[in-house]
Amino acid sequence: MVRITNFNAYKLKLTDRNTADWRARVTAIQEVAPDILTLQEVLVDEELKENETELDRAQRWRAEAGEIIGSLAADCGLTATTIRADGTPGGIAMANNQHRGWYTAILWNPETVRAVPGGFRPFGAPDFWHGCTTLQVDVGAAEPLLVGSYHGDPFRPDGRANEALRLKGIFRRTGGAKPGILAGDFNSISAATTSDGVYYDAEPYTDQDHDDLEYQCIAETVGGENLADRRQTAALLRRGFMVDAAAQLAAPWQPTVGYWADGQGDPDPWGERRIDLILATRPVAPALVHCRAHVSPASEAAADHRPVYADLDVSAIPARQEAR
Repeated sequence: MVRITNFNAYKLKLTDRNTADWRARVTAIQEVAPDILTLQEVLVDEELKENETELDRAQRWRAEAGEIIGSLAADCGLTATTIRADGTPGGIAMANNQHRGWYTAILWNPETVRAVPGGFRPFGAPDFWHGCTTLQVDVGAAEPLLVGSYHGDPFRPDGRANEALRLKGIFRRTGGAKPGILAGDFNSISAATTSDGVYYDAEPYTDQDHDDLEYQCIAETVGGENLADRRQTAALLRRGFMVDAAAQLAAPWQPTVGYWADGQGDPDPWGERRIDLILATRPVAPALVHCRAHVSPASEAAADHRPVYADLDVSAIPARQEAR
């Protein structure tokens, strides 16, 4: 059994080390005990320093983000160090849009999961508002698992829809889909449906009235029905290319955000929603056995997003599936 966990760590910075907030994050991660952890919202100091060139800043960003992620990994008993194709240690499994100091990352338990040599690839602009980290890992299945750590565009529904097509391209191969897991803060509501054909996530915005609805709703419905724009996941889920783990398993619905009180973190006009998702590609869907959001005092103190996890029976992942 392999456990995939996603965690938006709420603006994780170098200055957070040795603080109660950092310890809460470490505790929450250790409580879930992931084999693979997909991470979002690692932040570096974006300001251009005096006499610092753009190249200098990019190098500083990489060093600072690597130190944050490496420190978190060490404190949690995980690693984030990739392996080059020649078998030598590589850099940290992280990615950003080169214009923004916000990183995604992938960490893993080296006792249970092995990074595939040459299997790390970061994606940035123009594909993603936030960087998307991808890594091939050996989990004991018939072939490597491609893992993606994704953070959706928070401000442009059209951008999220385009990002979804780019993600689909990363996970597709001639004749179908690669065995893979895409996890992250999608910054939108899932298009997954139940066995009855209704949305697994009910419409959350119908009774809301605020300026930010245009970021989350179908434009023509803002000020009326306020229907969620679900194009992003609709593209990924089409024809079963991917499945939403929680909906696929008919897990009891749980919000992943909206539980922090006013004044704690950023203002939240949205209420309780489920925007942190774990999606499995077609070959991996039969391996899903459990999916939940992790709720504990530590997880609720750690960040404004709860960790979510899915367990996989890797023996159920076939070597190859035929085209559909």
